Amino acid sequence: MIEGFKLAALEAGQRILGIYEEGFQSETKGDGSPVTIADQQAEEIILRHLSILCPDVPVIAEEATAAGVMPEIGSRFILVDPLDGTKEFINRNGEFTVNIALIENGKPTKGVIYAPATRELFWGEDNKGAFRADVRGLEWGEETQMVCKVVSDELLVLASRSHRCEKTNALISKLDNSSIIAAGSSLKFCRLAEGNADFYPRMGPTMEWDTAAGQAILCAAGGTVVVEGGEPLEYGKLKTPQGKPFANPCFLAVADEKIISHYGLRSGW
Repeated sequence: MIEGFKLAALEAGQRILGIYEEGFQSETKGDGSPVTIADQQAEEIILRHLSILCPDVPVIAEEATAAGVMPEIGSRFILVDPLDGTKEFINRNGEFTVNIALIENGKPTKGVIYAPATRELFWGEDNKGAFRADVRGLEWGEETQMVCKVVSDELLVLASRSHRCEKTNALISKLDNSSIIAAGSSLKFCRLAEGNADFYPRMGPTMEWDTAAGQAILCAAGGTVVVEGGEPLEYGKLKTPQGKPFANPCFLAVADEKIISHYGLRSGW
């Protein structure tokens, strides 16, 4: 299945790059978030692949959900964000990704992230590890295993480039001996997984399709993603405090869970 996810992500990414280079216009969805033809066409490509690869597995995809198409899910389903970081795409800074993840019993067990602009492919599977490779066309090169590690004595903190809120800033301000790296999309999870950062706190709103693939990859590399109280971020949330199915609570993504205890971050966000 993971190989099929990778091929779907690469083909979708190829179409996204074509639109990126041709030029495009953005529209605003009902929730106020931007959308482009790249989001829509990439999702169509991915859904076509998944209908052949695993026709019996329900798929929750961002643009289809926005249009009111939401199949019933059980303990096993797929989450798709065809273009994570649409604002980064519109701003043309290259920090956008294609995200596909398998959810089993509330946990992301397989995840693929492709960054079309930088041609980086990341993937992870529960109990099999996390990997990255450079991409050319629809093929990827040598695979490198990723393992989380503490980068240095200084805490390297990733923060959203376009969606940072005051609550996130307040939490970061409590961290001594730290520096902030601004980054967009689910690439933040990948930077943790490959050992280029330590900590990604997210106090602002996200949806499950924003985080599932990244969580699968980070956890496969030895990291973790937790909500307040220390439990893992879970998936398949149909009833949420926000009143929207599949909305996430605040979370912390870390390369090493010891960071949470060291800074006293298990609760009190």
